[in-house]
Amino acid sequence: MINAVIALAVIAVFLWIYWRKNPKQSLTSTGVPKDYLVGLNYLLNEEPDKAVEILIKTLQVDSDTIETYLALGHLFRRRGEVDRAIRIHQNLIARPSLSKNERMLALLALGQDYLRAGVYDRAERLFLEVIDSKMYVQESYRYLLDIYQQEKEWEKAIQAAEKLSALSNDNVGRQVAHYYCELALETQKKSGRETAFRYLKKAYQYDKYCVRASWLQGDWEKEAGHTKIALRHYRQALSEDADFLPEVLPALVACYEDLKDEAALMAELKQLLAQYPRISLILSLADRLQKTQGATAAVDFLAEQLQQKPSIRGLERLIHLQQAQNEHQGLEQRNLALLQTLTEALLKDKPIYRCLQCGYSSKILHWYCPSCKNWNTIKPIMGIEGE
Repeated sequence: MINAVIALAVIAVFLWIYWRKNPKQSLTSTGVPKDYLVGLNYLLNEEPDKAVEILIKTLQVDSDTIETYLALGHLFRRRGEVDRAIRIHQNLIARPSLSKNERMLALLALGQDYLRAGVYDRAERLFLEVIDSKMYVQESYRYLLDIYQQEKEWEKAIQAAEKLSALSNDNVGRQVAHYYCELALETQKKSGRETAFRYLKKAYQYDKYCVRASWLQGDWEKEAGHTKIALRHYRQALSEDADFLPEVLPALVACYEDLKDEAALMAELKQLLAQYPRISLILSLADRLQKTQGATAAVDFLAEQLQQKPSIRGLERLIHLQQAQNEHQGLEQRNLALLQTLTEALLKDKPIYRCLQCGYSSKILHWYCPSCKNWNTIKPIMGIEGE
């Protein structure tokens, strides 16, 4: 509602400014420009489209009004009224009186309109035209990056990111590494692992701590039956970013299960727990103890760990293990069942991941935050409700 009032006020003020600058227009008996009253009447009757049409029909652009037109278009775009923004910016561009700078500003604004509307091909052409003019180049490349990421045109995204980095000294290494990981995933499906591995090597060139590349390489080596090589890549992924341990851990455990080496797995899990005290490791160790030594050993271990690191997930597993012991009967067993139901309900709707940049939360891992458009900023949630 507030934005609507602001938009109407901007239109009204702009119309007044315009007609004050054009005193030869027909006036009413009160000395007020007739078209101004018509436009204002449309605004008061909540017919802003007709008011905008009057604005466009009588459009006169000069250095005093160009910024106002651009601001009005920007306001409409932010409100989601992209059609109105497009009409304003198209009419600006059609004016032969625009200077080169003013025309490029209008083209840039129109490109943003089409980007917001999802008409990516038109937006791309406009931004490339602005770049060719050698004006507003950095801004245009930023918008092009947005387009290429949404369209999954990773080769173009790499080129745009490199040019943007050369112009602005922005550190784009991490996001370019993700572009190469995306290319590796596409290539692996079409052409197999060997070609995909070349893209992963490119990813390392841009980000030598690219956990995603190490993780992917581990998965593909494991699929090929190269279990020990896969283990090496999973360990490398954890050394690069231990925050992704909950994701990498199941694959690492599966490798040891393929090797049928329970003792080595227990030793590795204990070593990792000493380095990275995470609930995922604690639960994994409890699972191994339950399989090899029984529920009582798992309960004792988990209860001891939860004293040091309280966790709802850990509590839920502890209750489950105590029920599995089958030592509790009657009221005590019902109380345990009630506690388990409560903890499961607490965990059911809780997000697992959160973006460190904007706070966006999710139950699945996104390498690219859909909210703030940053790469590699979504991590597992820590604390009593997470890791």
